[in-house]
Amino acid sequence: MARSFPVHNAFLSSILSASFIWGLVLGTALTGCAYSWGPGERAIPGGYKQVFIPVFKNYSMEPGIEVDFTNSLRLEFERSKVARLAGPETSEAEVLGEIMSVHYNPLVPNVGGTLPTGTVLASQYEIVLQVKVTLRRRSDLKVLWTSTFDNSRNYLAPQVTMAGVNSVDPLYNLSSRRQNIQQMSQNLMSQAYDRLSENF
Repeated sequence: MARSFPVHNAFLSSILSASFIWGLVLGTALTGCAYSWGPGERAIPGGYKQVFIPVFKNYSMEPGIEVDFTNSLRLEFERSKVARLAGPETSEAEVLGEIMSVHYNPLVPNVGGTLPTGTVLASQYEIVLQVKVTLRRRSDLKVLWTSTFDNSRNYLAPQVTMAGVNSVDPLYNLSSRRQNIQQMSQNLMSQAYDRLSENF
């Protein structure tokens, strides 16, 4: 003769009911919510698929760096495939870049030592950059999006391995400075692309 377990059956029934209710709640939340798991599909404002990126305007006193910023932003678009780079005649929108300012601040001064009396030699510098990026529709030149990006980076002045603190001539310092600006252009334009292509 079979024995019944009413307590156990009731317990099992309550577990199944709770699981069913939670399944309904979770299913409704997943299908009715505007959010989705994982990164959303990226798009630029207006959903345009062909953009033109002219050479950045450079308002700083550092010549030639506009090429680094232009190439860095173009590379971000080429990698992402969010929009195809096109010429000015066929593009639907254009991304305009402006290098607003570049400043160099000497840091960590070294005074005296093996240097002539009263001489101050900076062994480290800070680069401070400000860049503005604007998305504009080409048909009527309406601004669809704009943002300003600031960044700073410290670098050591190239030094020779001799006693005391020694900084090499300005040509080497310029080369080191340009290498750091190129790396900053990649970081800043990666930030600019991320903000520009956020899917709101």
